[in-house]
Amino acid sequence: MIPTRWTQEDLDINGVSLHFLRTGDGSKPPLVLQHGFSDNGTCWLQTALDLEASYDVIMPDARGHGLSARVQPGQTVDMAADLVAIIQALGLDRPIIGGHSMGAMIAFQVGVQYPEIPRALLLEDPPWFPIGQRMPVSTPEEHPMAPMVDQFTRLTLDALITQTRDQHPTWPEWVINTWTPAKKQLDPNILTILRVSGSDWAENAPKLACPTLVVTADPQLGGLVTPEIAARVQQLNPFITVTHISGTGHHVRFEDYQTYMQTVRSFLAEIEG
Repeated sequence: MIPTRWTQEDLDINGVSLHFLRTGDGSKPPLVLQHGFSDNGTCWLQTALDLEASYDVIMPDARGHGLSARVQPGQTVDMAADLVAIIQALGLDRPIIGGHSMGAMIAFQVGVQYPEIPRALLLEDPPWFPIGQRMPVSTPEEHPMAPMVDQFTRLTLDALITQTRDQHPTWPEWVINTWTPAKKQLDPNILTILRVSGSDWAENAPKLACPTLVVTADPQLGGLVTPEIAARVQQLNPFITVTHISGTGHHVRFEDYQTYMQTVRSFLAEIEG
């Protein structure tokens, strides 16, 4: 499934092993793609295949996901700092950083906290919620993602594949073949560090200093970024452009890959000038 010309490696970052998949050797501009919650780097497979002719695509597994380190009890984890450490360890110069959902929030935080790092940001339906809306979590068992994680843990891979095909009949097979195995690699302890807030976008969006594309979906189909939030972030920062892909839910590129890639390619062409 993964092309043999690509490489997979583990980096030791402050005593923690972080895994990544890579299409190139550093001879092309770097594009770092961070997956969403419960996914892993291989979930960017088709996107990387389509962009590897122009970019060196790096797809890390976040802490607690894929083949990266498990989450230890009492551990404090900053996933944005993890991603920056990977970028620095690989010597990537001003990479374009993209992400979906949790990965979009990680990319966003990199842009806010480390403005010198990204050349541009590509955010697919980041978890930005109305200001003041929070989901307080005191224990992992009370986490809103807990039922989902429990299901991923209990079901066999074959059962997950069957369920996913039933729930998402329009998803291509390349999605099924990467998305479902990723669920079986998820560390349930991730819930001890994952906090759902997502209302700091209004405070932090003005801090972005690079071109940023936000791809949004239909809230009635599961999209997280509402039209009101999309309009507001564009007002807050002229670097931010929002493109809405109608007829899609939270997994935009899985549901309308052609339109998603047309949007991404147009954005990348503008950056390249």
